[in-house]
Amino acid sequence: EVQLVESGGGLVQPGGSLRLSCAASGFTFSSASMTWVRQGEGKEVEWVSSINSAGENIVYSDSVKGRFTISRDNEKNMVYLQMDRLKPEDTARYYCVKGFYLLTGPFTGSLGSQGTQVTVSS
Repeated sequence: EVQLVESGGGLVQPGGSLRLSCAASGFTFSSASMTWVRQGEGKEVEWVSSINSAGENIVYSDSVKGRFTISRDNEKNMVYLQMDRLKPEDTARYYCVKGFYLLTGPFTGSLGSQGTQVTVSS
């Protein structure tokens, strides 16, 4: 059974940083691309970033490019999202999902995990 557990969210002031983590189990993590998506209250699910299995191919949405960094540790079955220079519009629940995406529209896949809430506010 695929299990993804996100952590690391919280309340942070604008301009601050957070590091999200996603612990994966139930599949061969080292062979899987991984993605972070987010959903603000009342909004569609937005694709944020994807990383391929070896960590060599990485893409970001325009809204986070230059501020967020995705990474992974295949020995620990973990994927991370380092978020710097956070803005109020980054406020959302963040989820990790399997797969590699490059989207200009909403993410329409399933969200099978709890996610972690990030709130950027002064």
